[in-house]
Amino acid sequence: MQLFVKDLTVIDFSYLCEKRGIVGESWIVDVLLDGALNEMSMVLDFGVVKKQIKAIIDDAVDHKLLLPMQSANLRVMASNLHEAHEFVDFESDNGCYYLQSPNQAFAKIDTLTIDIPSVTQHVTAIIKQSLPDNVEGLTITLREEAIEGEYYHYTHGLKKHDGNCQRIAHGHRSTIEVYENGERSLELEQLWCERWRDIYLASEDDAIAHELVELSDYAKSKLTEEFDTFAYTAPQGRFDIAVERQRIDVVDCDSTVELLADFIARQLKKHRPLTDIKVVAYEGVGKGAIADA
Repeated sequence: MQLFVKDLTVIDFSYLCEKRGIVGESWIVDVLLDGALNEMSMVLDFGVVKKQIKAIIDDAVDHKLLLPMQSANLRVMASNLHEAHEFVDFESDNGCYYLQSPNQAFAKIDTLTIDIPSVTQHVTAIIKQSLPDNVEGLTITLREEAIEGEYYHYTHGLKKHDGNCQRIAHGHRSTIEVYENGERSLELEQLWCERWRDIYLASEDDAIAHELVELSDYAKSKLTEEFDTFAYTAPQGRFDIAVERQRIDVVDCDSTVELLADFIARQLKKHRPLTDIKVVAYEGVGKGAIADA
């Protein structure tokens, strides 16, 4: 007997890629269970699937930075500045990234490349440990949202958030809709998606001087004037990041989707002052905010 749940959850995360750098991503999760019926004539109660299995997936990879532990470009070590924190140093073809975060902000994947097969294998192994004996098979399907238009990948952190959004390097794959005087503008959508392709979004209020940032000794030795550094303390701990300026867009607000929608609208309005601008900005799959300018 098989039991399935489509669209069980969406995992929003970022990952390190040797070619692209730090990449924000959003994948939809489907679950298929094989097994014998239990005493309730079920393979597994839907409530357990929707709550317990979703919680396991969320804890494993959601709102985390996924680390390809087999990559020679990656260095991970315990922080000597804060308990249960780690330094992460990563160098890619698209830039260098140096971080300090609490351990829980990272997911270590035993792979050379973070992709759907490697993350599926990682998540499946974790979930199997919690399944009852009557469940004999588990198939996890991770898939991208089908987006017909333009989209971008961004990474950010929200220091004021009480939950996992506070992690300084988690992200999303998001589409956008832009309207000029009530008419959709594919030109402006394409323009913005090119601007935010594999971008790190930083809030100017979180900027910090190089000498105050908390990173590994190796990372500090690599910092030049080409890097911008950011840091904040949130409920989960201390978060620091250094990114080369070419891979950053510094916004004049917190990077909530509401304020990002407003930021995009205001930026577009500067170039089209006589036009009414409406921005429908998404944060991952099926959620977002609308702003007018």
